[in-house]
Amino acid sequence: MHSAFPISRRALLATSLLGATGVATAQDAPLRLIVPFTPGTGIDLIARSIGPRLSERLKRPVIVDNRAGASGNIGTEAVVRSAPDGNTLLVSVSTLVMNRSLYPQLPFDPLRDLQPVSLTSWGQLILVTHPRTGFKTAADLLAAARKAPGKLNYASPGVGTPHHLSMELLKNTAKVFLTHIPYRGTGPALTDLLGGQIEAMFLPIHVALPQVRNGRLVALAIGSDKRHPLLPDVPTLSESGIGKVNVDMWYGVFAPKGMPAPQVNALNREINDILRSDDVKKAFEGQGMDPATDSPDGFAQLVARDADRWAALIKAQGIKAE
Repeated sequence: MHSAFPISRRALLATSLLGATGVATAQDAPLRLIVPFTPGTGIDLIARSIGPRLSERLKRPVIVDNRAGASGNIGTEAVVRSAPDGNTLLVSVSTLVMNRSLYPQLPFDPLRDLQPVSLTSWGQLILVTHPRTGFKTAADLLAAARKAPGKLNYASPGVGTPHHLSMELLKNTAKVFLTHIPYRGTGPALTDLLGGQIEAMFLPIHVALPQVRNGRLVALAIGSDKRHPLLPDVPTLSESGIGKVNVDMWYGVFAPKGMPAPQVNALNREINDILRSDDVKKAFEGQGMDPATDSPDGFAQLVARDADRWAALIKAQGIKAE
């Protein structure tokens, strides 16, 4: 005998996601997506893009909770300390594993204390210079740095940011020295770069693009394995003869350690489906991000490899957090 009220696949999924631990039901517990940075950032955009769609699929409220501070460590710790019951998730970026080596005294370890759920996207960084330098290629910049070690300055939004560590990786690979000038945020760093007070900087593609197109900045190279459709004439660092330097940033979703595998896998499937939609792709591209998907295990391997890579660089360059 068939029920007069058939249960939909979505309802079953919501029940399985929440019922696996017996802690909550879809009717009484909102899902919090904790963003460890301020509203308006790329990570915040990811959370606010997938949040409403996840809510619709899981038949429960989804709340974006910005917990900014301490380079993302405050929000991250809030997730680490949460119960692995499917009610709290972290939306983060590759700075998560950079911080692991920059702040060795952290009371948590993102590799040990978080469960990777889903890769969401990749973001690219462009190496740019002021037109006044006369540099046309990355090789030009590095040749000038070799000729006068420390004379050229490069900007970043702060110590330990991807912009900073990307240039340090370039310096370490090319065996050159440029002086690091850290700022408090991308805005003031970009202002001085546009004013010609700073010679170079790595910038996210969506920040660099309008300035490159209007001629106020020169794009020297992209820190990816391949060129980007938005700047097809800009070569990769590898094509520029620098060596294999990839500084792409990954973004993704994590859960507190201990979430049951069926819950993790179910969330992964739902998020992957959301990421394949055209409207999400369009929203991400506006922030210079390319949607991407992976299994929980595949994402975990990526995170672990990246942690090792940045730990080796931070040790080699003697980088200390502010």
